[in-house]
Amino acid sequence: MSETTIRDVTGADEPRWRELWQGYCDFYETAMPPEVTAETWRRILDPKRPDFGAIVAERDGKIVGFANYVLHPYTWAIGDQCLLHDLYVDPEIRGGGVGEKLIRFLQHRGAERGWTRVYWLTHETNTRARRLYDRFSPASGFIRYTIPVEEVS
Repeated sequence: MSETTIRDVTGADEPRWRELWQGYCDFYETAMPPEVTAETWRRILDPKRPDFGAIVAERDGKIVGFANYVLHPYTWAIGDQCLLHDLYVDPEIRGGGVGEKLIRFLQHRGAERGWTRVYWLTHETNTRARRLYDRFSPASGFIRYTIPVEEVS
């Protein structure tokens, strides 16, 4: 099996990142507007937005997975925490350790940079990914509520 390298995303990675991003959106049955995808990519590469980032997994010169993340402060600690916002691995190579390597990379980066934790959400029906995630930690038990932002009268 070829070695997998994890690295920061670069501008040259955009075509493959977009392919994998589309696969991610398809998996979650989400039609992402093109302007949202473009803005997400712009934020990831924007040096004025250190709170946004992405890493990629590369094998034999081909990107086979990515992790998009957002850093933010929170009220229970002094350091930032890392929301692993999107994690996706090419379906042809799933189960080969790429997802784990992406998560471990962020875990080590966080230790180097003073982050307090890395966390993520997944759908309860995403059983394959949950088998990986459960090796890191049991699910937190928190239930997420989401409401739209709208004008309140």
